[in-house]
Amino acid sequence: MITPVILWTDALIFILIATVLWLIFGAAQKDYLRQQWRKAYAHPARMASMVILLCFVVIGIVDSLHYRQHTNQVKSVLDWLMQPTAEQQETTYSAPFATELFTRQMIKDAQGNITWVTPKLQFVHPENVLNKVLIAVGEGLSFWLLLSAIYWFVFVKLYNFHIYVGVPWRTAWLTLGMISVLIFVAKHLMYSYHIFGTDKIGGDVFYASVKSIRTGLVIGTLTTFITLPFAILFGAMAGYFRGWVDDTIQYVYITISSVPGVLLIAASVLTLEVVMQRHQDLFSLMAQRTDMRLLILCCVLGLTSWTDLCRIIRGETLKLRDQDFILASRAMGLSNLQIIRKHIVPNLVHIILISLVLDFSGLVLAEAVLSYVGVGVDPTTYSWGNMINSARMELGRDPVIWWSLFGAFILMFSLVLAANIFADGVRDAFDPKAV
Repeated sequence: MITPVILWTDALIFILIATVLWLIFGAAQKDYLRQQWRKAYAHPARMASMVILLCFVVIGIVDSLHYRQHTNQVKSVLDWLMQPTAEQQETTYSAPFATELFTRQMIKDAQGNITWVTPKLQFVHPENVLNKVLIAVGEGLSFWLLLSAIYWFVFVKLYNFHIYVGVPWRTAWLTLGMISVLIFVAKHLMYSYHIFGTDKIGGDVFYASVKSIRTGLVIGTLTTFITLPFAILFGAMAGYFRGWVDDTIQYVYITISSVPGVLLIAASVLTLEVVMQRHQDLFSLMAQRTDMRLLILCCVLGLTSWTDLCRIIRGETLKLRDQDFILASRAMGLSNLQIIRKHIVPNLVHIILISLVLDFSGLVLAEAVLSYVGVGVDPTTYSWGNMINSARMELGRDPVIWWSLFGAFILMFSLVLAANIFADGVRDAFDPKAV
């Protein structure tokens, strides 16, 4: 019997998705917002980066659908899709597409003779790689053409969906086609080989790299949205009321900025460990323990990183409070809170959006750094930081074991690069000072 399991981060992710969809629906009703968003992805590179980001988001959502079957082990839909790679484990290191272990082992034969050999991998089934790639490319292109036909028939023919001129849809579909081909190629190859090799305990590096996508997205999105209420509320109040309110808020965020973030995160993680040890009945599943540590890390990062955005909002509010439309609102009898809600905050939307997309990639990299120094997510959690941390000692070996670092690097680089390119588009579209 399959029992659905909803972790804290799962619930927050679904709430966040519902909120974003609601904001998108609201923005679609306003023509000037539609025009600005069209500028954000008008360049082909930005459109391609947006498609790549959406694919990462889909993987993260699929990995957030957790369930439990017969045992206390919590799995996700992504684990089911990547079977049997998720469950097959070799004994130790093996290189990408290898058929033997990376290191020699001592084997005793039937006659009692001891020899040093490189054993064959248990879960590798050598086949013609070129043939499998060609079949996968054909299936990927067929799937892409099927999606294109469904889109054209449903949205264009039936509902007369308007395709905006100037938007690089061709780039979007070509990028989606390339991603479809890559997914089908990986699907075919991972059943016969370890695409990125195996780690120290024999786990598949490609599987660990894909599983780490959810952790990076959770850190980047949840942390960013935790910072928003503090930054907007305190920044707008400090800039609008000035006086003792401004002095108090400045004192608070200057004090928080003076506290080393790594020390605060380490103290929070250690405190959480003590709490979980004393209340083990609340964390009966290992997945709940690791998920709570991930959530606490997001909260601590959010509580320590809102100060920079608060400073920016405060400075912008100081300029807005003396504008003519604010003075006219006061003369009409609007209260201070009404002025902040109706006139100040809407004029800060461009700053908030730009900060959101720019901070996302920085937080993804921050998780890797924190896990590398040992104060990040739980060591049992799949994350790029943990992969880099476990691979650092192997870079000094001869020959070098490089594939664990490569697996984490290639996906983290793709996500951060796509986020930065799309962030540039958002900044150019919403920043009134941009040319």
